[in-house]
Amino acid sequence: MAVKKISGAFFVTKGSFISFLLFVMCLFASTAWANNLQVSNLDLVSTNAAAQTMTFSFNLTQDNSWNDSTTGSFDAVWIFMKYSPDGGVTWQPATVGGPGINPAGYSIPTQFQNQFEIFVPSDQKGFFLQRSGPGTGSISLTGLQFVWNYGADHMSQTMAQAANTLHQIFGIEMVYIPQGPFHAGDGSGNPTTFAFGGTNPWYIQGESSITMTAVGGAYYYQSTGAPNEIATGNLTTIPASFPKGFNAFYLMKYELTEGQWVAFFNTLPNAAKSFRDITSSPSTTLGSLKIGGKGTGIVNRNTISWPGSGSTSPALLSAPAVTLRPSRPVSYVSWPDVAAYAEWAGLRPITELEYEKAARGKDMPSLANEYPWGSASATFPAANDINPNNADENGAETLNDTANINGGSVTWSSGDGRSGGIAAGQMGPVRVGIFATSSGTRISSGAGYYGNMELSGNLAEPVVSVGRTQSLNNFQGTDGTGALNANGFATNADWPGYDQTNNAVDSTVGIGYRGGDFQSSNQIVYETSARNYAVKDPDSMSCAERYDVNCGVFQGGRLGRNAS
Repeated sequence: MAVKKISGAFFVTKGSFISFLLFVMCLFASTAWANNLQVSNLDLVSTNAAAQTMTFSFNLTQDNSWNDSTTGSFDAVWIFMKYSPDGGVTWQPATVGGPGINPAGYSIPTQFQNQFEIFVPSDQKGFFLQRSGPGTGSISLTGLQFVWNYGADHMSQTMAQAANTLHQIFGIEMVYIPQGPFHAGDGSGNPTTFAFGGTNPWYIQGESSITMTAVGGAYYYQSTGAPNEIATGNLTTIPASFPKGFNAFYLMKYELTEGQWVAFFNTLPNAAKSFRDITSSPSTTLGSLKIGGKGTGIVNRNTISWPGSGSTSPALLSAPAVTLRPSRPVSYVSWPDVAAYAEWAGLRPITELEYEKAARGKDMPSLANEYPWGSASATFPAANDINPNNADENGAETLNDTANINGGSVTWSSGDGRSGGIAAGQMGPVRVGIFATSSGTRISSGAGYYGNMELSGNLAEPVVSVGRTQSLNNFQGTDGTGALNANGFATNADWPGYDQTNNAVDSTVGIGYRGGDFQSSNQIVYETSARNYAVKDPDSMSCAERYDVNCGVFQGGRLGRNAS
């Protein structure tokens, strides 16, 4: 059988010692590069008509893959496939073969079989490629094989092999956060942090239910002052089903990028694109909700554009969105936007307890006023620090000084921010992984304990809040299914903002933010345990969801996945 070929855009960026966020869009007979990872030569190997499966092969190269025996953590590539039965009009999630470690039909090149493994989770929405034991270094794997179970996707062999059935593979670089106890709260006396018996931090020793207690008691909850938040000292139970960070999970190494967002957006049917259009007018509404958007042009360094914004023309609606800076974190996204990406990619939101686990590490003592990189100090950049100073940013730009966080409202005058640059004089996020260098440390790189980058600054981290009964009682940490509803909304009923009537995650209630953003004026919000915005979602605050200059924060997207 001849392999169908389709063409498409791909992004070329360069990486640093700690590899940048991975995005790969792999099309038949094409090659895609992103952040020093290449996936190429996707090809059909065989068809098993009796089992209703197809085996595909591809090549993969990656810089700086690692497995650290000291922390029990490792990086991994989450790979998932979409197929289009109608020549690219609509895209569906592919069910892969498995589950388990190295399931039948999967293959790793012989010379790497003792170093790497393929792990297919029980829902079979994709697979992880990861090191099976301690090691570091760049890799080049030729002839990796995986299985598409087209029968499970209700595709006949004829349909699966049809000339207009197309395929795309996507990948996201993740970090495995191992099981184990940890501290939540830093003992600083900050009036919003988690406290135990006064100012001591919580100690999370398992996933059993936790009863938050009265003032001065164990697992004491302190309100942030958000509308309808759990009151300070209220006797509220965190159910056993609410993920507390003790169990192992995977977490994106970097914030969701413009390149990843555009690739997702361009797989949506036209009817759904208007709901996920972040280039819409700042005054955009959906019923009684204020949605917002960045509008046209480059705003706060967001370079995404889409010809179909505000149009009813089928040709314009079908036109692809584009980005000029694919390695830059995507801003002007709402929680429903990020939830849609999570659903589509087979990922899930993380809780604010899981955020603290990823930042602080297993059984590491807390430090008063601690930042995610393990110290109580932060170094902010100067406006002219982007290098090259007088040229466009191309995904390989660096910073000239010892900064390890993008915060404090830096109005950039270098790189794209220079006079005459595409984002002259604008504040905004810098590319993922920019603080990491070949000689860097955890502190100088601004890295969390396990290697997750930019957990503080750049864009705020969306988390499931402990401070709302809606999220506490509903969220169970289910992974995304890979499929959205007709209007492009996530449909996981336990996720924050789920509306049963609309079968959609179309609200922000239950979500919160950690880590601060590039414009935060209060340096405390960058600290690991600071909860200033952990319950202040836009809908509850009557703010525009994507960004509101009066009361909003610039959120990004960082998502997780269960490790089972």
